[in-house]
Amino acid sequence: MSKPSLVDELTLLGHSENRLPSHPDEAKLEVFPNRNAQRSYTIELDYPEFCSVCPVTGQPDTAHLLITYVPDEYCIETKSLKFYLASYRNLASFNEDIVNRILDDLSSACQPRSMSVEGKFSPRGGIRLTARAQYPDEFSA
Repeated sequence: MSKPSLVDELTLLGHSENRLPSHPDEAKLEVFPNRNAQRSYTIELDYPEFCSVCPVTGQPDTAHLLITYVPDEYCIETKSLKFYLASYRNLASFNEDIVNRILDDLSSACQPRSMSVEGKFSPRGGIRLTARAQYPDEFSA
């Protein structure tokens, strides 16, 4: 994960790039300096078109993702986030694992003051699964 010190060091923003990474390990999450780091404020990133693959059936899983965070020194660059999230389209993984991995990857990239990732997955067998993970872990003892 990159931590550019200047906005002009971003490699995706402002460049015509159309090759999506085929796996999250290939994706490059970029960040930029938070110009308002002295203040606590919230950023919400709403991604209603998330897609992955069920590891048991091989069928596509879709979800509405909501990423909410309070940045510290860095903010997530949204074009790199779009490419990162799209890289899950062929990944066979359980919904709960996906939400936790996204939280781990994003919090590692930008080291926020706090972050939550919520995935509302489309119903399977009449049951909608919603998974939510938080940083720092609010369920820790």
